[in-house]
Amino acid sequence: MSVPVTETISEATHGLDMLETEALVALLAREQALAADAAALATPMVARSVDAIVERLRAGGTLHYVGAGTSGRLAMLDAAECPPTFGTPPSLVVAHVAGGEAALVRAVEGAEDDAGAAIAEMRASIVPKDAVVGISASGGAPFVVAALREARLIGALTIALTSVAASELARAADLSIVVETGPEPLAGSTRLKAGTAQKLVLNALSTATMVGLGRVYDNLMVDVVATNAKLQARAERLVRTVADVENGRARTLLADAGGNAKLAIVMQRRGVDAARARALLSASNGFLRPVIAQDAR
Repeated sequence: MSVPVTETISEATHGLDMLETEALVALLAREQALAADAAALATPMVARSVDAIVERLRAGGTLHYVGAGTSGRLAMLDAAECPPTFGTPPSLVVAHVAGGEAALVRAVEGAEDDAGAAIAEMRASIVPKDAVVGISASGGAPFVVAALREARLIGALTIALTSVAASELARAADLSIVVETGPEPLAGSTRLKAGTAQKLVLNALSTATMVGLGRVYDNLMVDVVATNAKLQARAERLVRTVADVENGRARTLLADAGGNAKLAIVMQRRGVDAARARALLSASNGFLRPVIAQDAR
């Protein structure tokens, strides 16, 4: 049986255990840089995937991530960061991890191989208008492969994120993002290069999707949810910058907008109250730019 390239031994890192610490760290850093290069080469397929995901989400669908081990933990991280960053409901981007929440903090024996659990979870969670991204470095994790196959049978859009082009996962998906990271510096430890590449791709995938859904203005996270002092200060800076007002006015606008920075900006730029600002944003499907293009000033 052939071994996935992610499990092979790297010629570039022989003698790893004999290196001085600085040389060891430098070598590991160089290997991680190769992962970034590989992720950049996958840009065309990432972009194609984003467009397909945005289409599904605009139609009322959900974005699902499916992963096991490191891939599952990275999936959960990306999903968990969408609500505070983009103001999305937790139901918009959802992660399914082999072994459930317990697997986020420690390995769950046999969870990656439980294809039956993956099928059951997809049947309970997926509808045809959804998009499902299966994440597996080797492309062979049974939980992830089975989930993607079942999601495709249901009619959802399926996307593979893997480091092995000829993998089962790639063959099971409608679209495949292949990030060819090669052998790991520590043989088989896909939390290294493959994991770094997955994180980079997921960052791009979710951020570009949110841009496509109107949850970003310019390069600003105008849908940020101000749940702590740091984010409250960020929301105030957003309002000051985009609405072109002083600190006190920004705080007043935010208070009147219930802490919603995008709403506060529209209130100032269009000279309207919160209810009218909300209606204007709804009419533009949440996109701020066309609303404030008609500036009351």
